[in-house]
Amino acid sequence: MIDDIIKDAGARMGKSIDALKQSLGKVRTGRAHPSLLDHLTVDYYGSQVPISQVANVGVEDARTLSVTPWEKTMVQPIEKAIMTSDLGLNPATAGTVIRIPMPPLTEETRRELVKVVRKDGEAAKVAIRNIRRDANNDFKDLVKEKEISTDEEHRAQDNIQKLTDERVAEVDRVLAGKEAELMEI
Repeated sequence: MIDDIIKDAGARMGKSIDALKQSLGKVRTGRAHPSLLDHLTVDYYGSQVPISQVANVGVEDARTLSVTPWEKTMVQPIEKAIMTSDLGLNPATAGTVIRIPMPPLTEETRRELVKVVRKDGEAAKVAIRNIRRDANNDFKDLVKEKEISTDEEHRAQDNIQKLTDERVAEVDRVLAGKEAELMEI
């Protein structure tokens, strides 16, 4: 029982970290990366689909993405989706290839992005702490039902705290890496 609760908490904490990494992947660093467009959708015959499902997204060079739609009719909708996105990018179309130059980040923009990254990191830490709280409540319920002793509860809470500390440290490492990536010129 205790092991199941700890294992479940560990898995949920891991998912929180994965969600953080995915969220940080959307933060633009000035370097071209196809995952920047992952969250953008485009209208494709009446349904919203990710750009990656209607076009080939590639990196042309360190500061340029290229999007090659599989159908010529999709050039305009893809270009519009990129322009109206929150990324602040201006695509340039040449025939059926859409090139997206990445403007260099200013110092002020970099600092704002670091704030966004830290906010995401704090949200991940809160999620991890909430999972710890849920696990501790489960242990308390087991003690009330007399399925485990209070000593076992304290050992289990210690294990959950160690797991929480490890995951919070992992979040800090991920954030430090992303902040360094944002601040390099």
